[in-house]
Amino acid sequence: MRSLKNIVLLQAVIIIYTISSVMSKEASRSDGNWIRFLFFFGMEFIVLAIYAVLWQQMIKRFELSIAYANRSMAIVWSMVWAVVFFHDTITLQNIVGVLLVVIGTFIINSESVVNVEEKTND
Repeated sequence: MRSLKNIVLLQAVIIIYTISSVMSKEASRSDGNWIRFLFFFGMEFIVLAIYAVLWQQMIKRFELSIAYANRSMAIVWSMVWAVVFFHDTITLQNIVGVLLVVIGTFIINSESVVNVEEKTND
């Protein structure tokens, strides 16, 4: 069960990473308002700094290939933020692509959970 907790933590770190793109888009929508631009631009750097520290902790807990495979879930979270914050529309191609990413990530994570359980049983 510990590895499931780590996978949830890894997803939380990836969510933090995708929030930086929300800050970036908000900065780009400033339309000459320099205070708004500087605020969101600064927030993007703060979020990325937090992510960098947390990502270092995650790659200590996972094999690098597993960690980077999970990072592809950023596509899912970015699509969620696009809908929630910017009211973008989702196409059928978006849904199919995200499903492929989720299925692939699930397969990689299930293999890592099985490998951890096998190692603990030895």
